[in-house]
Amino acid sequence: MLEREKMEKIVVAYDELQEKMSDPAVIADQREYARLTKEYAHQGPLAAAAKHYVQDLDDLAEAKEMLADPEMKEFAQEEISRIEGELPPLEEDIKYMLIPADPADDKDIIVEIRAGAGGDEAAIFAGDLYKMYVRFAESRGWKIETLDASPSEMGGYKEVQFKVKGDKVYSEMKFESGVHRVQRVPKTESQGRIHTSTATVAVLPEADEVEIDIKPEDLRIDVYRAGGPGGQCVNTTDSAVRITHLPSGLVVQSQDQKSQLQNKIAAMAVLRARLYDKMLAEQQAAEGAERRAQIGTGDRSEKIRTYNAPQDRVTDHRIGFNSTYNSVLLGSGLEEVITALQAAERAKKLEQVV
Repeated sequence: MLEREKMEKIVVAYDELQEKMSDPAVIADQREYARLTKEYAHQGPLAAAAKHYVQDLDDLAEAKEMLADPEMKEFAQEEISRIEGELPPLEEDIKYMLIPADPADDKDIIVEIRAGAGGDEAAIFAGDLYKMYVRFAESRGWKIETLDASPSEMGGYKEVQFKVKGDKVYSEMKFESGVHRVQRVPKTESQGRIHTSTATVAVLPEADEVEIDIKPEDLRIDVYRAGGPGGQCVNTTDSAVRITHLPSGLVVQSQDQKSQLQNKIAAMAVLRARLYDKMLAEQQAAEGAERRAQIGTGDRSEKIRTYNAPQDRVTDHRIGFNSTYNSVLLGSGLEEVITALQAAERAKKLEQVV
C-alpha cells in the first residue's frame, strides 16, 4: 500500500504549482512560465490519481466503521469490496506515474550518424542505418529533414545529420545512441570474407531557444562554398555555414540547405541540440552513477548493438534482445527492439520507485 502522507503531499504540491503559475512575476518570465506550464500538465494525471487514492482510503475507513451498525453492514461490506478491488490497480498506475520522466521525451531530435572503423564498408553501413531510421520514421508518421551529409564514393555516408519531427520522437529514438557494429561480407570484398565495421549514432533532443540561451558574441560564423552533389546554386555560392561556439568549443556546420540563411538556421538548431545534450549529461552526472546506468542513456562510445548478417540476427547488448537482421535494417523490426528497451527501462525505474 502507498503512503497516504506521500499522496497528500503530491496533491498539495500540485495546488501550489497552480498558484505559482498565477504569480505576475512568473508570468513575466517566459522561460520559467513555460517550464511550470509543462510541469503542471505532466503532474495533472498523477495529482488526480493521488487525490482519488486518498479519497478511497477515507471511504474505506468510513465503510469499516459502518460494519458495527447492523442496518449498514451489508452496504458497508459492498463498499469495502468495491474499494479494495479498486485500490491495487490504482496503486500500480500511481507507481508508474511516479517514475521520473525524461525531460526530453516529448522533443523532436537531431540524429548524427558517423562511419567508424571499417573504411568504405563502415560508410556503407552508416548509409544503411540512415535508411533504416528513415523507414522507421515514415512508419511512425514522423517527418525527416536532412541537415548535412558527406557521401562516400563507394556508397553510404562518412557522416549524415538529420532532424526528425513528430510525436514523442525522443522517447523512442533515444535508445539508438551508441556504437552500432555490423558483421557481414562487404560489397567491396572480393574473397567473400566476413568483415566487422562500426558506425556511431548520436540522438540529440532538439532544444527550444528559451531552454538554451546562446549569446551572439559567443559565436564565430564562417561561410564557405558547399562541396559534393547539390541543387542549383549550392556549389556556386558561399551558402554553407560553419558556426563555432567559443565558450564550449563546439563546431557545427550545414551545407545541404538552399540558402545561406537556411543553413545558418539548421546549424543553430544543431548547436542548441548539442548544448542541451551537454547540459543533460552534466545533470545526469550530478545525479550519480545509478541514473547514468539507466537503459537509453548510453554514451555514443558504448557498443549497443550488433547486426550479424550470416546468422540473420541483430543483438541489442544492453538487454540481450535478439531480432532478425533484415527486418531491423528494413525498419519494420526496429519497433520490437525499441519496445523491449522501453519495457526494460520502465522496469528498472519502477524498482527505484517501489
